Amino acid sequence: MLTESMEDYLEMIYRIIQEKGYVRAVDLAGALNIQPSSVTRMIQKLHEGGFVIYEKYRHIALTDKGRRTGYFLVWRDEMLKDFLTLFNARVGVEEQVEGIEHYITPPTMCLFRNLVQYFRAHPEYLDELLAMNRLNKYPEGERLEDLRAWLFRHSSD
Repeated sequence: MLTESMEDYLEMIYRIIQEKGYVRAVDLAGALNIQPSSVTRMIQKLHEGGFVIYEKYRHIALTDKGRRTGYFLVWRDEMLKDFLTLFNARVGVEEQVEGIEHYITPPTMCLFRNLVQYFRAHPEYLDELLAMNRLNKYPEGERLEDLRAWLFRHSSD
């Protein structure tokens, strides 16, 4: 089973390979803003899990399993961003996605995708939903700034 950190590494490996065609440990360290020694340890774990092929001082390659998983992780990230921006989340989209993505199941992600596709195909219903959101900011009109979710750079809109 992948940990949150392993997912983040695998997602970034996939992204870099898509962009450059290859990835090195130093590329990954720079992209994740971490020390190269941390990358080496994580890459070894991903290698043991069958997600990457790693030989010291060589490029990191994705296995078929790693490629499929990396594709899903990037898709999940982009779909959640699409979902939140479609519904006019104005603050902290990146932070919210990072908080959601590791805890949402693939079937639930398909529900999010279906909602995005539905509302893009029926913008009149999206407008209706957005109008409802303007009327009720919080459940039952409560002020909920004390919740943990407000800790990330949230403005009081």
